Parts: sequence; C-alpha cells; structure tokens
Amino acid sequence: MPYAPLGQLQVYYEEHGDGGTPLLLVPGGHLTIDLNFAGVLPELSSRRRVVAVEQQGHGRTADIDRTPTIPALAEDLLGLLDHLGLDRVDVCGFSLGALSAMELAIRHPERVRRLVFAAGFVRAGGYHADITDPDRWATSTRMPTNDDFAAMAREHERLAPPGAAGMEAVGEKLGPVVQGFTGWSDDELARVAARVLVMIGDHDFVTVEHAELTRDLLPDATLAVVPNSTHNGLMHRADVVLPLVEDHLTD
Repeated sequence: MPYAPLGQLQVYYEEHGDGGTPLLLVPGGHLTIDLNFAGVLPELSSRRRVVAVEQQGHGRTADIDRTPTIPALAEDLLGLLDHLGLDRVDVCGFSLGALSAMELAIRHPERVRRLVFAAGFVRAGGYHADITDPDRWATSTRMPTNDDFAAMAREHERLAPPGAAGMEAVGEKLGPVVQGFTGWSDDELARVAARVLVMIGDHDFVTVEHAELTRDLLPDATLAVVPNSTHNGLMHRADVVLPLVEDHLTD
C-alpha cells in the first residue's frame, strides 16, 4: 500500500485514473476514502488522475503524538503533493477535509487550481444549533445515523494499522480542534486563487446562510445546495453531486 513519509506521519493515499489536472480527494472526520467517496470516485477517475488521502488518525493513516490542527493537516496535504511531484491540483474536501483543503488554498494558493468546499465552514457559528448543542444530538435529524456511526467504527477497526489509536481516542483529539476552530479572516479568504464550488446538503450541519456568506467572502465562488441531503449523505448523492463537480472542474 502506498504511503507518503512525512516525518513521523506515514500518510496513506491511493491513485486512480490518469490524465488532466490531478484531483485530490480529502475525506471528512472519522471517514475513509471509501466511506466518503465510493459513490463518486469511479466516475471522477474515469476522466482524470485522482489522488485520495486519509488524514492523521483516519483509515490506514495512524495517529501520532501531534494535535491534528487545521494548519497541520493542510501541511500534510502539501507534503503529499510534494511527495508525488504535483505542482498544481484540483481539490475536493469534505467537512474536516474541506477545512484542511481551504487552509491549503490560503497558505499555498499557487498549488490549488479549483476547490470543491463540501460541507465546510469558514467562521464560527456556521452550524445549525442542534449540531453545536450535545444535548440535542440524540434527536437531531442532521446527525449521522446509528448505521453511519457503526460503519465508521467498523472501518476504523478494519483499516487502522496495528497498534493505532481507537476511533474514540482520535475523536477526543479531533473534537476540540474542530469545535474550537474560528475560521479565517476576510483577508485570508481573499488569498484564495482557486475557483471554488461551495457545496452543502439542504439538511446539512452547515446553514444555507453560512454557505452564502462563504461564497460571498471568496474571490471566485459559486454555491450549490444539494436537495434531500444530510451532512453524511452529501457525497452519496452522486446523481446530483457528480454533474456539479464535473462542471466545476471542466474548463
């Protein structure tokens, strides 16, 4: 299995397809490549080279003694691009992966041509109240289902390297990073040179108003709200998502 050696971190990645501007896929928190992108990966890789990655503590990439901050995760993505000799790529990041992808586009705007910012936020307060209040999680219809959580746990146990931290331990490190992330300033978002597709589900964690704000703060962005889609279900709406992404990536 291919790994990029980035200091202490051995980052797992996969390559599919060939040709065109490479597309980097970055899954969300507690998700693997397959759990997040299985519904769209075959079609996306039929037209271009696709590189899919699993971030620190996810899937086949073991956790290390490091807080997985958004800047740290973005620098891991940069390290992977350097390892593969990729000067400029398109990126599709989902949720946590969207945050690290946006950080990459801000820090290294010359490396990102197009960005799909799926189910991410750019400021604190971008989530619906039932997502930010743990007392409401049990009744929220926006939260992952029991089947979703079971699939995450099953895939972590199946794919994590021997001796790797369990999913709960990863979550204890990751939760405060995401919950405490305050986003980016207007000036930082103005550095993004990539054309951005801001995409959320209509029953997502992220509010439509926040997605509109995200679009308006970026220099070159459009917004898509996918119907009949929760947060975890967004990338599974391949019938709607694939045409949107293909249109965005195509000159």
